[in-house]
Amino acid sequence: MKIVNRNEELLRDALSRIPQSSSRTSLSSSNKLIRFEDISAAAFKIQCGVQKTPCMYSRLSKQYGMDIYLKKEFLQYTGSVKERGVLYLLTSLPQDQQRKGVIVASDSNFSMAVAYHASELRIPVFVIMSTSTSPARVKMCREYGAMVISYGTTAKDSQTHARRLAQENGYLYLEEEDSAVYLSGLGTVGLEVYEQVPKLDAVIFPAGGHCGLLAGSAAALKHLNPHISVIGVESESFPVLQQSLKAGHPIEDQACSNHHFYGDVSGLCFGSNSLQLTGKLVDKVVAVREEDILISMLRLLEYERATVDAEGAIGLAALVAGKLPELKGKRVAIVICSGNLELHLLQQCIARALTLDNRVCRFSLVLSDCPGDISKLLEILAREEARVLDIKQECLFVTSGLFTVEVTCTMETRDKIHTAQLRNALLERYPTAAWTER
Repeated sequence: MKIVNRNEELLRDALSRIPQSSSRTSLSSSNKLIRFEDISAAAFKIQCGVQKTPCMYSRLSKQYGMDIYLKKEFLQYTGSVKERGVLYLLTSLPQDQQRKGVIVASDSNFSMAVAYHASELRIPVFVIMSTSTSPARVKMCREYGAMVISYGTTAKDSQTHARRLAQENGYLYLEEEDSAVYLSGLGTVGLEVYEQVPKLDAVIFPAGGHCGLLAGSAAALKHLNPHISVIGVESESFPVLQQSLKAGHPIEDQACSNHHFYGDVSGLCFGSNSLQLTGKLVDKVVAVREEDILISMLRLLEYERATVDAEGAIGLAALVAGKLPELKGKRVAIVICSGNLELHLLQQCIARALTLDNRVCRFSLVLSDCPGDISKLLEILAREEARVLDIKQECLFVTSGLFTVEVTCTMETRDKIHTAQLRNALLERYPTAAWTER
């Protein structure tokens, strides 16, 4: 039985004006209507291959004045929501193509999902990575079961080589795009959120150039309940989606970053399907600062014991930044879509986030080199219940006096108020103390 309502008409209208493109050679599916039935079929077909991740009430609710439910897609096997679209895409391939194999050329979450699920389906899979790819990503991809080939110094070199191998050997070259099949797989997140959280008022998704999750899930949610607000969040540094929506077409010359911290947050807008669906079905798109993303990562680690990357934390960042005051008192679900952050980046991000959150501070002051002066300083710090993270003394390059020493302390405090109390106590005893501004 075919279900047709006003929301499906919106979907049809959103895609009816999209021109057919011949530049994509990786997938045979044309730009066509993504129907609610397609998303339902995808949910049925992939149910045994991906996790039905929990959507749990969060302890952060009281802090932000609303009922927050976190859809924990970072718990998927490869740590990313991309598995949903990839698995449905692979299972939809003709058997002849499944026997020949597939090839991808990146170290993104999409490629990791292709490596794992193609191996599980016994589809030959090849991943071309540039020589600059981190060894950890290469190792992980091999452990998923892919044949990894290092080639070229840039992503473009790897892509060119992958296309050549695909043409010579009959592999299907896959790249992340907004085909109806891929969007339907991603849209299953919307189905699950609607089922898991009754009486929802709003759902927040990561956006950016790769807005397939936002578009596909919006199609499902708006079909089930048109009154649910669907909100996308992207980086203020890379407002790809907002600019593309304003222009009415994907922006191809938008500046982007290749740094692993940003992931798909800074990617180029990759298709008209997603863009048109977003323009018709998404209620709001907001942009947040990098600082808000970092603090969001810290909040999730502390309150949810969740280690996520920028793409995973960006939805909560909209609440951290106060960009959605209209959601106060409402029931809100946030999709935490990715948790693939390399260890060295995790350490840098958390350290920076603690500073931004006014919980790590640094000051320097000049003391005489008489015995007992430093111990008096430490007594003040102990009395103020601040934790010393690091303390350094400099006596060779001090210009204030011959028998003096410059002491620099890095301190951990509870919050902004505690930091202010510590600062006042030190300035009262050491008026010339200098604080390092963040």
